[in-house]
Amino acid sequence: MDWCRYRFRSVWRLAAPPDQVYAVLARAEDYPLWWPQVRAVVPRTPTAGTARFRSVLPYDIEVTARALRGDPAARVLEVRLDGDLEGWARWTLAADGPGTRVLYEQEVEVRARLLRLLAVPGRPFFRANHALMMRGGRRGLAAHLRRV
Repeated sequence: MDWCRYRFRSVWRLAAPPDQVYAVLARAEDYPLWWPQVRAVVPRTPTAGTARFRSVLPYDIEVTARALRGDPAARVLEVRLDGDLEGWARWTLAADGPGTRVLYEQEVEVRARLLRLLAVPGRPFFRANHALMMRGGRRGLAAHLRRV
């Protein structure tokens, strides 16, 4: 087992229609407005930017995200991640009655030196930290969608 590799999968159910949810998720630069653990997103080009995340653990993760796919018809957004994490992340949206089912998938390898050194003892904490971040994202997005 490679202790520095992670696969994450989260499913969110939201009361808003898929096209509205897609439009919000497609504006990554606005994530800090509704997702408390996304501390900063700085666009660098029309298809790339840097982001800084921090959940419960006292450690910031910084990545460069580059768009791989932005397909409003299929409602799929996918990015390549480089920096403290290397890999990819993808949002896939589908109608769920009057709302939306959001599937978030991520496959990454930790590249940050400290996190690699703590890979074995820290793994359960890193997974829990990610779960709390995703919970914060779902709650923040649901509240944001109710406001817009």
